[in-house]
Amino acid sequence: MQYAIIVYETAADLASREDPARAPAYWAAYTAYSQALVEAGVARVAAGLEVPAVATTVRLRGAQRMVQDGPFVETKEMLGGFFLIEVPDLDAALEWAARCPSAATGSVEVRPLLPPPPLPA
Repeated sequence: MQYAIIVYETAADLASREDPARAPAYWAAYTAYSQALVEAGVARVAAGLEVPAVATTVRLRGAQRMVQDGPFVETKEMLGGFFLIEVPDLDAALEWAARCPSAATGSVEVRPLLPPPPLPA
């Protein structure tokens, strides 16, 4: 079964990516986590995201497209990245989520992936 591990980080955690004093520890933790996923054979895809300040939000209301720089709401935790894993069940996915570095200071959401739609005949 495939699951998305969706990583939410605090503003301080996201800022540590660029802080010369904290960046090495931040990146070392995620490198170790990513390597553990690969070594266990459960990793499928992973990507970190740039900080929300460089995001662009799009909404379509009727025929009008509204574009806004930055995130659409202020939150205490921001989407920092995701991992797609393949494990036998939800319990295994939750074990991997608990090992994610952001589980200690932010939060980690686990969601099963939908099965792919059937291909047209």
